[in-house]
Amino acid sequence: MLTDSYILPECIVRPASFGGLMTLYEANYIKFMQLVPALSGRKGDHVSQSPDDCDLHLSIDQQSRYTCELRLTYLFAGNAGGVSDPDLVVRIYYDARMAEVYSWINQQRHTLLDSLSLQYPSHMDQRWNRNIMLGKWLEYLSDRGHSFAA
Repeated sequence: MLTDSYILPECIVRPASFGGLMTLYEANYIKFMQLVPALSGRKGDHVSQSPDDCDLHLSIDQQSRYTCELRLTYLFAGNAGGVSDPDLVVRIYYDARMAEVYSWINQQRHTLLDSLSLQYPSHMDQRWNRNIMLGKWLEYLSDRGHSFAA
């Protein structure tokens, strides 16, 4: 498994800077491609099952030559047919080899995350926080044995 320590940026970057964010996108792309090999040829909905974790749901919403937009979530049983949490919309840029959290649906359910968004209100800070979370979650999913291998 590749980890952040194997990713060498081309320059020194500061956390929460634009260069740092681009480096984070690149690291997330590498981790995402380990979780979902051959993503460019996939369509529809997929489920990864692990004996050590909940079922992980992947839904590919849009696929083009250069980009892919997808949702990654756990689906928990609930009163209204299920609760998706965390419910991330991730955009993959194949040509730039980057992955970013484009949207975080239902983020307001978590009071700690909501307080962080109030504490760090700038657009750059929010992008940084969402994509740090994605990187940590992708590492966790890898450690739990999740994979969408063909």
